[in-house]
Amino acid sequence: MGLSDVLGWTATAMFTICYIPQISKTCRTKTIDGLSFRLLFISFLANIVALWYAILIKQSPLQIKYILAIVFVGVCIFMYLKIYFLKNRMV
Repeated sequence: MGLSDVLGWTATAMFTICYIPQISKTCRTKTIDGLSFRLLFISFLANIVALWYAILIKQSPLQIKYILAIVFVGVCIFMYLKIYFLKNRMV
């Protein structure tokens, strides 16, 4: 495994775990204050496009990174919408 492979897999791991603190905070606080839905939505779409690109260029680390990012951003969007609608239903 060369340096480029190590860097690719390291970046994949780091980009994947970067969503975990936001998911954890949102679960713990049950608040979406300061969390931008537009950012999440654009990130979700960008990761889909980037996954398509990674498939076309046959880059496994990127494919895994974008698949995991889609899952984690999807979880963030789901939690955002759930909390948003629960909060607005109670008002």
